Amino acid sequence: MKITVFSTYKFDRPYLEAANGGKHTLNFLEPRLSENTVSLAQDAKAIALFTGDDASSPVLEGLHALGVKYVVLRSAGYNHVDIKKATELGIKVSRVPAYSPYAVAEHTISLILALNRKLVRAHNRIREQNFSLNGLTGFDMNGKTVGVMGTGKIGKILIKILHGFGCKILAYDVKEDKELGEKFGVRFTDCKTLCSEADIISLHVPLTPETKHLIDTEQISHMKKGVMIINTSRGGLVDTKAVIEGLKTGHIGYFGMDVYEEEEGLFFKDHSDEILQDDVIARLMTFNNVLITSHQAFLTKTALKNIAETTIYNLDCFEKQIESGNEVIEN
Repeated sequence: MKITVFSTYKFDRPYLEAANGGKHTLNFLEPRLSENTVSLAQDAKAIALFTGDDASSPVLEGLHALGVKYVVLRSAGYNHVDIKKATELGIKVSRVPAYSPYAVAEHTISLILALNRKLVRAHNRIREQNFSLNGLTGFDMNGKTVGVMGTGKIGKILIKILHGFGCKILAYDVKEDKELGEKFGVRFTDCKTLCSEADIISLHVPLTPETKHLIDTEQISHMKKGVMIINTSRGGLVDTKAVIEGLKTGHIGYFGMDVYEEEEGLFFKDHSDEILQDDVIARLMTFNNVLITSHQAFLTKTALKNIAETTIYNLDCFEKQIESGNEVIEN
Protein backbone atom coordinates (compact mmCIF):
# COMPACT_ATOMS: atom_id res chain seq x y z
CA MET A 1 0.00 0.00 0.00
CA LYS A 2 0.96 3.63 -0.39
CA ILE A 3 1.16 5.24 3.04
CA THR A 4 1.43 8.93 3.86
CA VAL A 5 3.34 9.36 7.12
CA PHE A 6 2.52 12.68 8.76
CA SER A 7 4.63 14.33 11.49
CA THR A 8 7.82 12.52 10.53
CA TYR A 9 10.84 13.20 12.76
CA LYS A 10 14.52 12.36 12.47
CA PHE A 11 14.22 10.13 15.53
CA ASP A 12 11.49 7.83 14.19
CA ARG A 13 11.96 7.61 10.41
CA PRO A 14 14.91 5.14 10.47
CA TYR A 15 12.92 2.76 12.70
CA LEU A 16 9.87 2.88 10.40
CA GLU A 17 12.04 2.24 7.34
CA ALA A 18 13.76 -0.69 9.01
CA ALA A 19 10.49 -2.25 10.18
CA ASN A 20 8.88 -1.75 6.76
CA GLY A 21 11.67 -3.49 4.86
CA GLY A 22 10.39 -2.12 1.56
CA LYS A 23 6.96 -3.77 1.86
CA HIS A 24 4.88 -0.61 1.70
CA THR A 25 5.51 2.68 -0.07
CA LEU A 26 6.05 5.17 2.72
CA ASN A 27 5.76 8.86 1.87
CA PHE A 28 7.39 10.69 4.78
CA LEU A 29 6.15 14.22 5.48
CA GLU A 30 7.21 16.65 8.21
CA PRO A 31 3.91 18.61 8.42
CA ARG A 32 1.28 17.48 10.90
CA LEU A 33 -2.12 16.40 9.66
CA SER A 34 -4.69 19.19 9.81
CA GLU A 35 -7.50 20.59 7.68
CA ASN A 36 -4.84 22.53 5.77
CA THR A 37 -2.69 19.46 4.99
CA VAL A 38 -5.32 16.80 4.24
CA SER A 39 -4.61 17.08 0.53
CA LEU A 40 -1.10 15.71 1.10
CA ALA A 41 -2.70 12.28 1.57
CA GLN A 42 -3.75 12.23 -2.09
CA ASP A 43 -3.48 8.70 -3.59
CA ALA A 44 -2.67 7.13 -0.21
CA LYS A 45 -4.63 4.11 0.96
CA ALA A 46 -3.54 4.65 4.57
CA ILE A 47 -1.98 7.36 6.71
CA ALA A 48 0.30 7.10 9.74
CA LEU A 49 -0.19 9.67 12.51
CA PHE A 50 1.66 10.83 15.61
CA THR A 51 0.33 12.38 18.81
CA GLY A 52 0.12 15.95 17.51
CA ASP A 53 -1.83 15.17 14.35
CA ASP A 54 -5.45 16.26 14.00
CA ALA A 55 -7.88 13.52 13.03
CA SER A 56 -11.03 15.39 13.97
CA SER A 57 -14.33 15.01 12.12
CA PRO A 58 -13.71 17.52 9.29
CA VAL A 59 -10.21 16.14 8.71
CA LEU A 60 -11.53 12.58 8.52
CA GLU A 61 -14.17 13.69 6.02
CA GLY A 62 -11.40 15.15 3.90
CA LEU A 63 -9.42 11.92 4.11
CA HIS A 64 -12.49 9.88 3.21
CA ALA A 65 -13.05 12.04 0.13
CA LEU A 66 -9.47 11.27 -0.96
CA GLY A 67 -10.08 7.53 -0.60
CA VAL A 68 -8.07 6.95 2.59
CA LYS A 69 -9.26 3.70 4.17
CA TYR A 70 -6.96 3.25 7.16
CA VAL A 71 -5.41 5.33 9.92
CA VAL A 72 -2.51 3.82 11.86
CA LEU A 73 -1.47 5.64 15.01
CA ARG A 74 2.13 5.66 16.16
CA SER A 75 0.94 6.06 19.73
CA ALA A 76 -1.14 4.42 22.42
CA GLY A 77 -3.43 7.39 22.96
CA TYR A 78 -6.16 8.16 20.46
CA ASN A 79 -7.86 11.24 21.93
CA HIS A 80 -6.79 13.19 18.80
CA VAL A 81 -8.97 10.93 16.62
CA ASP A 82 -12.75 11.19 16.28
CA ILE A 83 -13.37 7.45 16.51
CA LYS A 84 -17.12 7.79 16.11
CA LYS A 85 -16.74 9.74 12.88
CA ALA A 86 -14.13 7.29 11.57
CA THR A 87 -16.56 4.44 12.18
CA GLU A 88 -19.35 6.28 10.35
CA LEU A 89 -17.05 6.82 7.37
CA GLY A 90 -15.80 3.24 7.36
CA ILE A 91 -12.22 4.30 8.13
CA LYS A 92 -10.40 1.67 10.18
CA VAL A 93 -8.13 2.89 12.99
CA SER A 94 -5.33 1.02 14.75
CA ARG A 95 -2.89 2.06 17.47
CA VAL A 96 0.18 0.87 19.35
CA PRO A 97 -1.26 -0.20 22.72
CA ALA A 98 2.06 -0.85 24.46
CA TYR A 99 5.42 0.18 23.04
CA SER A 100 7.50 0.41 26.24
CA PRO A 101 5.77 1.17 29.52
CA TYR A 102 9.23 0.96 31.10
CA ALA A 103 10.34 4.03 29.12
CA VAL A 104 7.55 6.22 30.50
CA ALA A 105 7.77 4.86 34.04
CA GLU A 106 11.53 5.38 34.13
CA HIS A 107 11.20 8.92 32.79
CA THR A 108 8.68 9.60 35.53
CA ILE A 109 11.25 8.54 38.11
CA SER A 110 13.84 10.74 36.38
CA LEU A 111 11.60 13.79 36.79
CA ILE A 112 10.94 12.97 40.44
CA LEU A 113 14.62 12.56 41.30
CA ALA A 114 15.77 15.56 39.26
CA LEU A 115 13.22 17.82 40.95
CA ASN A 116 13.88 16.42 44.41
CA ARG A 117 17.68 16.66 44.24
CA LYS A 118 17.60 19.87 42.16
CA LEU A 119 19.92 18.37 39.56
CA VAL A 120 19.31 20.96 36.85
CA ARG A 121 20.08 23.84 39.19
CA ALA A 122 23.16 22.04 40.53
CA HIS A 123 24.42 21.34 37.01
CA ASN A 124 24.00 24.97 35.96
CA ARG A 125 25.87 26.13 39.05
CA ILE A 126 28.81 23.86 38.39
CA ARG A 127 29.07 25.13 34.81
CA GLU A 128 29.46 28.62 36.32
CA GLN A 129 32.09 27.30 38.78
CA ASN A 130 29.67 27.77 41.68
CA PHE A 131 30.16 24.78 43.96
CA SER A 132 27.88 25.99 46.76
CA LEU A 133 25.33 23.54 48.17
CA ASN A 134 22.98 26.20 49.51
CA GLY A 135 19.42 25.70 48.31
CA LEU A 136 20.03 22.20 46.96
CA THR A 137 18.63 20.18 49.88
CA GLY A 138 16.37 17.32 48.84
CA PHE A 139 14.54 14.55 50.69
CA ASP A 140 14.84 10.78 51.05
CA MET A 141 12.47 8.87 48.80
CA ASN A 142 12.42 6.08 51.37
CA GLY A 143 9.32 6.39 53.52
CA LYS A 144 7.58 8.98 51.32
CA THR A 145 3.95 8.42 50.30
CA VAL A 146 3.45 8.37 46.54
CA GLY A 147 0.03 8.49 44.92
CA VAL A 148 -0.22 6.76 41.54
CA MET A 149 -3.30 7.71 39.54
CA GLY A 150 -3.87 4.93 37.04
CA THR A 151 -2.52 1.40 37.47
CA GLY A 152 -2.30 0.23 33.88
CA LYS A 153 0.93 -1.02 32.31
CA ILE A 154 2.91 2.14 33.09
CA GLY A 155 1.44 2.64 36.54
CA LYS A 156 2.26 -0.92 37.55
CA ILE A 157 5.91 -0.59 36.52
CA LEU A 158 6.19 2.74 38.32
CA ILE A 159 4.77 1.13 41.46
CA LYS A 160 7.37 -1.64 41.25
CA ILE A 161 10.17 0.94 41.02
CA LEU A 162 8.76 3.04 43.85
CA HIS A 163 8.48 -0.04 46.04
CA GLY A 164 12.20 -0.56 45.51
CA PHE A 165 12.81 2.94 46.87
CA GLY A 166 10.90 2.03 50.02
CA CYS A 167 7.94 4.30 49.31
CA LYS A 168 4.46 3.92 50.72
CA ILE A 169 2.15 3.69 47.72
CA LEU A 170 -1.44 4.83 47.27
CA ALA A 171 -3.30 4.12 44.05
CA TYR A 172 -6.43 5.36 42.35
CA ASP A 173 -8.06 3.48 39.47
CA VAL A 174 -11.53 2.52 38.31
CA LYS A 175 -10.55 -1.10 38.89
CA GLU A 176 -8.63 -2.23 41.96
CA ASP A 177 -5.70 -4.57 41.31
CA LYS A 178 -5.44 -6.86 44.33
CA GLU A 179 -2.11 -8.28 43.18
CA LEU A 180 -0.48 -4.85 43.55
CA GLY A 181 -1.65 -4.77 47.14
CA GLU A 182 -0.27 -8.22 47.84
CA LYS A 183 3.12 -7.72 46.12
CA PHE A 184 3.89 -4.07 46.86
CA GLY A 185 1.58 -3.08 49.72
CA VAL A 186 -0.40 -0.71 47.50
CA ARG A 187 -3.49 0.78 49.10
CA PHE A 188 -6.26 1.68 46.68
CA THR A 189 -8.29 4.71 47.63
CA ASP A 190 -10.40 7.51 46.15
CA CYS A 191 -8.93 10.52 44.37
CA LYS A 192 -9.53 12.99 47.21
CA THR A 193 -7.87 10.75 49.81
CA LEU A 194 -4.89 10.11 47.55
CA CYS A 195 -4.43 13.84 46.99
CA SER A 196 -4.64 14.62 50.71
CA GLU A 197 -2.15 11.95 51.85
CA ALA A 198 0.47 11.77 49.09
CA ASP A 199 3.81 13.60 49.13
CA ILE A 200 4.22 12.88 45.42
CA ILE A 201 1.40 12.42 42.88
CA SER A 202 2.01 10.86 39.45
CA LEU A 203 -0.60 10.73 36.68
CA HIS A 204 -1.05 7.67 34.44
CA VAL A 205 -4.69 7.69 33.34
CA PRO A 206 -6.05 8.19 29.81
CA LEU A 207 -7.57 11.53 28.79
CA THR A 208 -11.35 11.27 28.63
CA PRO A 209 -14.15 13.77 29.26
CA GLU A 210 -14.26 12.41 32.82
CA THR A 211 -10.53 12.83 33.48
CA LYS A 212 -10.01 16.22 31.79
CA HIS A 213 -8.52 18.58 34.40
CA LEU A 214 -8.44 15.78 36.94
CA ILE A 215 -5.95 17.97 38.74
CA ASP A 216 -7.70 21.29 39.24
CA THR A 217 -8.03 23.97 41.91
CA GLU A 218 -10.29 21.80 44.07
CA GLN A 219 -8.02 18.75 44.01
CA ILE A 220 -4.96 20.90 44.65
CA SER A 221 -6.68 22.37 47.71
CA HIS A 222 -6.81 18.86 49.22
CA MET A 223 -3.08 18.26 48.69
CA LYS A 224 -0.29 18.60 51.23
CA LYS A 225 1.65 21.86 51.21
CA GLY A 226 4.81 21.27 49.19
CA VAL A 227 3.37 18.37 47.18
CA MET A 228 5.15 17.17 44.04
CA ILE A 229 2.97 16.62 40.95
CA ILE A 230 4.26 14.67 37.94
CA ASN A 231 2.42 14.31 34.61
CA THR A 232 3.83 11.99 31.94
CA SER A 233 0.42 10.88 30.67
CA ARG A 234 -1.76 13.46 28.89
CA GLY A 235 -1.54 17.24 29.14
CA GLY A 236 -5.28 17.71 29.50
CA LEU A 237 -5.32 15.88 32.83
CA VAL A 238 -3.93 19.01 34.45
CA ASP A 239 -5.45 22.49 34.68
CA THR A 240 -2.13 24.25 34.10
CA LYS A 241 -3.36 27.65 35.27
CA ALA A 242 -4.50 26.10 38.56
CA VAL A 243 -1.03 24.56 38.97
CA ILE A 244 0.59 27.94 38.38
CA GLU A 245 -1.52 29.44 41.15
CA GLY A 246 -0.50 26.56 43.42
CA LEU A 247 3.17 27.16 42.60
CA LYS A 248 2.85 30.90 43.26
CA THR A 249 1.42 30.34 46.73
CA GLY A 250 3.92 27.58 47.54
CA HIS A 251 1.15 25.01 48.00
CA ILE A 252 2.70 23.00 45.17
CA GLY A 253 6.37 22.45 45.93
CA TYR A 254 7.43 20.76 42.70
CA PHE A 255 5.89 20.23 39.26
CA GLY A 256 7.26 17.98 36.54
CA MET A 257 5.55 17.61 33.17
CA ASP A 258 6.35 15.81 29.96
CA VAL A 259 2.99 16.63 28.39
CA TYR A 260 1.08 19.90 28.08
CA GLU A 261 -2.56 20.56 27.22
CA GLU A 262 -1.55 23.18 24.63
CA GLU A 263 1.50 21.34 23.26
CA GLU A 264 0.11 21.13 19.72
CA GLY A 265 2.37 23.16 17.45
CA LEU A 266 4.85 23.74 20.28
CA PHE A 267 6.40 20.42 21.28
CA PHE A 268 8.59 18.42 18.86
CA LYS A 269 9.73 21.63 17.11
CA ASP A 270 12.72 23.96 17.43
CA HIS A 271 11.39 27.43 18.32
CA SER A 272 14.70 28.81 19.56
CA ASP A 273 14.71 31.63 16.97
CA GLU A 274 11.13 32.64 17.69
CA ILE A 275 9.30 34.64 20.35
CA LEU A 276 7.35 32.28 22.60
CA GLN A 277 3.65 33.05 22.16
CA ASP A 278 2.30 30.75 24.87
CA ASP A 279 2.06 32.86 28.04
CA VAL A 280 1.07 29.89 30.22
CA ILE A 281 4.10 27.73 29.55
CA ALA A 282 6.27 30.87 29.59
CA ARG A 283 5.10 31.48 33.17
CA LEU A 284 5.81 27.87 34.11
CA MET A 285 9.35 28.24 32.81
CA THR A 286 10.04 31.01 35.35
CA PHE A 287 9.75 28.65 38.34
CA ASN A 288 12.95 26.95 39.49
CA ASN A 289 10.89 24.13 41.02
CA VAL A 290 9.33 23.20 37.67
CA LEU A 291 10.91 20.73 35.24
CA ILE A 292 9.53 20.46 31.70
CA THR A 293 10.41 17.91 29.03
CA SER A 294 8.76 18.06 25.62
CA HIS A 295 6.89 14.75 25.40
CA GLN A 296 10.05 12.64 25.43
CA ALA A 297 9.09 10.06 28.08
CA PHE A 298 8.52 7.44 25.36
CA LEU A 299 11.78 8.23 23.56
CA THR A 300 13.97 5.16 23.93
CA LYS A 301 15.42 2.89 21.27
CA THR A 302 13.26 0.02 22.51
CA ALA A 303 10.08 2.09 22.33
CA LEU A 304 10.81 3.47 18.85
CA LYS A 305 11.53 -0.03 17.55
CA ASN A 306 8.31 -1.39 19.04
CA ILE A 307 6.24 1.53 17.74
CA ALA A 308 7.61 1.07 14.23
CA GLU A 309 7.17 -2.68 14.18
CA THR A 310 3.60 -2.53 15.48
CA THR A 311 2.72 0.25 13.04
CA ILE A 312 3.98 -1.78 10.08
CA TYR A 313 2.29 -4.91 11.46
CA ASN A 314 -1.01 -3.03 11.57
CA LEU A 315 -0.50 -1.93 7.97
CA ASP A 316 0.24 -5.54 6.99
CA CYS A 317 -3.02 -6.63 8.61
CA PHE A 318 -4.98 -3.95 6.78
CA GLU A 319 -3.39 -5.00 3.48
CA LYS A 320 -4.29 -8.67 4.08
CA GLN A 321 -7.84 -7.61 4.80
CA ILE A 322 -7.93 -5.88 1.41
CA GLU A 323 -6.61 -8.97 -0.33
CA SER A 324 -8.58 -11.67 1.46
CA GLY A 325 -11.60 -9.95 2.94
CA ASN A 326 -10.72 -11.35 6.37
CA GLU A 327 -11.60 -9.49 9.53
CA VAL A 328 -9.18 -6.66 10.21
CA ILE A 329 -6.87 -7.19 13.16
CA GLU A 330 -6.67 -4.00 15.21
CA ASN A 331 -4.40 -3.22 18.18
